[in-house]
Amino acid sequence: MFLVLIAGVLVTNTDSGRGCGTDWPLCNGRFVPAYTVESFVEYTHRLTSGLVGLLVGATFLATLLWKPAKQKENLLYAGGALLFTVMQAVLGAMAVVWEQSSLVLALHFGISLFAFTCTWLLYSVAKRQSFHTGQIGVKAAFSQASIQPGQLLTVPKAIFRSIVAVLVYCYGVVYLGAYIRHTSSGGACEGWPLCNGELVPELSGSTAAAFAHRIAALLLLVLIVVLTVYVRRSIGKQSELASLANKTLFLVILQVLSGGLLSFTLSNEDVYIFTGLLHTVIISALFSMLVLLAIRARQLSR
Repeated sequence: MFLVLIAGVLVTNTDSGRGCGTDWPLCNGRFVPAYTVESFVEYTHRLTSGLVGLLVGATFLATLLWKPAKQKENLLYAGGALLFTVMQAVLGAMAVVWEQSSLVLALHFGISLFAFTCTWLLYSVAKRQSFHTGQIGVKAAFSQASIQPGQLLTVPKAIFRSIVAVLVYCYGVVYLGAYIRHTSSGGACEGWPLCNGELVPELSGSTAAAFAHRIAALLLLVLIVVLTVYVRRSIGKQSELASLANKTLFLVILQVLSGGLLSFTLSNEDVYIFTGLLHTVIISALFSMLVLLAIRARQLSR
């Protein structure tokens, strides 16, 4: 799933969306297309997506049929990964056959992000369940959580609501970033942290969109800092939620810095491909970590 994300970003950064013409699933009317950079990048993306579709389908069947794995939470994540993988494949095919607006193309990345996140969540819950399976009774589980039997760990529901609010806002920032990438508006704001040498540039056209994304990313950083402090003070610095919040804060700081690196490499296409990949990798991990944080807060508040 991670490779699908990478391949999709490469398609966008190298402008290879039309590398196979308007044919799907064939590429320029052939199963194995003639070699060009654009067709190779686009065809690799299709091949990777198809392989992942088979793997996700097999994982869903294993979760559905294998009794130890057949639990509601596992099925939810496995089914979500399959659903969003199919959705992204359908939307990708539509984008090839019919010309799509940048608003729709940006949604393609958003759906891919959901598929990646569901896969991450399925891994996380499977790891947690296998860990607890290896423990001896409830006492060992309490010991791993650093609390004593009979002592309840109270997580306020307000924490869950706060995390969900930040998560929804984060998705909006991600969508805006994907839209800017598909409209090639990033170059309208040169330099970093200033935009075109100004604290507040002339807000018109592509410059307004690029500047709005920067402000939105800065606000996301502030929100996650506040959220992390809130979680640490409410539950404790050694709690599981505090650990997840710390990782989220680390990732959002990396995301802001990678955005600055992206701005500095806009004029160098060869380097920009890799800085764009780095930016996407970090935001994917950040979004998935926020979702995991929200789910664990919901479970512990109950």
